[in-house]
Amino acid sequence: MVGPPLAVTGSTGALGGLVARGLAVRGVPQRLLVRAPDQAPALDGAVVLPCSYGDREAAVAALEGVETLLMVSASESADRLDQHRSFVDAAAEAGVLQVVYTSFVSAAADCTFTLGRDHWATEEHIRQSGLSHTFLRDNFYLDFTPLMAGEDGVIRGPAGDGRLSAVARADIAAVAVEIMADPAPHAGATYSLTGPEAFTLGEAAAVISEVTGRAVSFHDETIDEAYESRRRWEAPDWQYDAWVSTYTAIKAGEHAAVTDDVRRVTGRDPVGLRAYLEGDAAR
Repeated sequence: MVGPPLAVTGSTGALGGLVARGLAVRGVPQRLLVRAPDQAPALDGAVVLPCSYGDREAAVAALEGVETLLMVSASESADRLDQHRSFVDAAAEAGVLQVVYTSFVSAAADCTFTLGRDHWATEEHIRQSGLSHTFLRDNFYLDFTPLMAGEDGVIRGPAGDGRLSAVARADIAAVAVEIMADPAPHAGATYSLTGPEAFTLGEAAAVISEVTGRAVSFHDETIDEAYESRRRWEAPDWQYDAWVSTYTAIKAGEHAAVTDDVRRVTGRDPVGLRAYLEGDAAR
């Protein structure tokens, strides 16, 4: 064994970092598997190991002796699914017992949000690998909601009156910490992690305006308008599709369901948009 039997990926990012810190606070030893070891957080009880999803040999070495693995989904890229499959195969080869994977709510082979299809394919690969697993199907991040407004204060996208039950990263991390600290009861489970409410983007704009004092509004674009307004950023076609389908998925109602899964796992309610904004303003 090259380290503790619990491993966390993504600790240099926002979500993985919250989980790693939460485990450290509880005194749980862990391996931090990162591409850039010098950027990993310095935490008591943590062993930092170099690891890349796409480098199977290095991943197998880093995962030797791991029993429970938190696999935070890789950054958006054209080859993300290939990276995921390679890493899952490495986990199986290394003898990992249980994978906790951060997936996406409403993940399906034909879901509207294009990147949700990659999450579904990753889930399928994990199932077929024979690994015990727990899927955390996160809704869109509540943290991102106020950032959807452009410099002019307008949220633009073809979302119509669709509703969104966005969930705070901190609540996702709290669920992951509970599961990683005691993984066995959650083996085979799939949790859909949402906030306590489902709001339209027009309603979100009104709350953001009221709490922050910044004038924010929502403009319901057509599909053509949505692609055109995003062409000012140079990006590959798959990225434009992902950006636009963020909104069309909301319109289709695929992100409206509200669950009690955060409370069931953590024992407390998730934060809503207003409380999140008020807490952010108070910091």
